[in-house]
Amino acid sequence: MGRSKQEENYLERIPMHPEGLAWSADENGMVTLDIENKGAMNRIAQKLLKKPEVSHIHLDEIGSFVWPLIDGEKTIADFAPFMEEHFGEKAEPTYERLAKFFQILESYKFIIWK
Repeated sequence: MGRSKQEENYLERIPMHPEGLAWSADENGMVTLDIENKGAMNRIAQKLLKKPEVSHIHLDEIGSFVWPLIDGEKTIADFAPFMEEHFGEKAEPTYERLAKFFQILESYKFIIWK
């Protein structure tokens, strides 16, 4: 089953953590991203609606495995063998999962591209 040209190009992209994005991993390796809620609308919501200044985004098991591997050198496709070795069949469909994971991270600006 071949990948489309668009998907192949996407899998060749190199993700990086944005500067200033704080994150941590607990004792089980589960990653939490700490996202500052900035901007005028967020300030208003914080004052009037008691919204938090920082949102804590908890990644799932696979996301928590991949997140620390992001180093600004590996392509999205480079993560696949690590996932398959660690999760086995649970990682399938590996490339589709990776592409979707990075599309979601990109949509929320949790990653940038090299």
